[in-house]
Amino acid sequence: MTANEISTVAGALTLAVWAYLLLGRGKFWRLQKYMATEDAMAARPSQLPAVGIVVPARNEAAMIGRSLESLLAQSYGGAIHVFVVDDGSTDGTAEVAIKAAMQAARQTGTRRTGTVIAGKPLPPGWTGKLWAVQQGVERAGEIHPEFLLLTDADVVHGPETLAVLVSLAEAGGYDLVSFMVKLECQSLAERLLIPAFVFFFFKLYPPAWISDPGKSTAGAAGGCMLIRREALAKAGGIAAIRAEIIDDCALARAVKQSGGKLWLGLAPESQSIRSYRSFSEIARMISRTAFNQLGHSTALLLLATLAMTVTYLLPVGLLFADHAVSAICGGITWAAMMICYLPAVRAYKLNPLWGLTLPVAAIFYMVATLDSALSFWRGRGGEWKGRIQDPGR
Repeated sequence: MTANEISTVAGALTLAVWAYLLLGRGKFWRLQKYMATEDAMAARPSQLPAVGIVVPARNEAAMIGRSLESLLAQSYGGAIHVFVVDDGSTDGTAEVAIKAAMQAARQTGTRRTGTVIAGKPLPPGWTGKLWAVQQGVERAGEIHPEFLLLTDADVVHGPETLAVLVSLAEAGGYDLVSFMVKLECQSLAERLLIPAFVFFFFKLYPPAWISDPGKSTAGAAGGCMLIRREALAKAGGIAAIRAEIIDDCALARAVKQSGGKLWLGLAPESQSIRSYRSFSEIARMISRTAFNQLGHSTALLLLATLAMTVTYLLPVGLLFADHAVSAICGGITWAAMMICYLPAVRAYKLNPLWGLTLPVAAIFYMVATLDSALSFWRGRGGEWKGRIQDPGR
């Protein structure tokens, strides 16, 4: 083949890829479609079920106070009880949680309470977070709630969050409803990489496919998951996923495989207050789970790298091709890329010109994924807060 023919084939390939992403992957990029909170509130059930809230926390003294206050201040009219599981913290997380619960009760005049549980030593075969969640779920079971809200200690919830989650679950008959909370997006690193993180996540787990019983795709966002207690038991409980480090999607998969219904969307008000001020911090966050997502497969790692190159880098390269048809294909595909990416950029209230940066973000994620594989091969996979949760073999 001549150079022009190769260039033409490359252009046709990129056009086909982006036509598929625009039209054939559940329209995952239309993020606003998954923030339909007004309809959910209109469908609020007349009888509000009790909710047990489980918050695993390891060295979260700087954040747990605000998170707990937001949970105890929910507008939800049903009974709620918060269980904070202190997972071996050394920074006074438990003391801050107790103080925050008492202060929230005084300020709001609510009779809602929070229980702080001292976590037991980590047994073999469990990840730290899931062992903490298990202990919280066990304690929550003592009050017999219909729903469990599993959330992270760095999330500050909007006052309507729980009410919206329960309304969505009840109106749609869903067993697991989750919100991807808004992430911090202030630093240069965050502006370049956080909207891309949301974009890549929804591309991998299209919400329309997640909620479709006819498709096997299952995903959830671990920062904010509401699950029916019966559905959790039917899926095998937390013990069924005890060794997983991508625990949210593993739980969603277990629920769907056991016949449960799922829903995933974006939180209207809730947000994480954990900052990733540097590129290295975000790289560590990605590297912790990326190779695990690929099943520790070198073949899939190479395939994923090739797919990212074709999808995000080849269109840019084609813009500079000598062959006019190839350059036009590059321009069209980059335009399609921006159309897909702009909703994620708008969700974070960034200048639309940030939509041009997706290829740069893609390079960063490719490098972080390769680093994830290297960490695994060195026996340090899934390293987080002093624990190696995905050791290489």
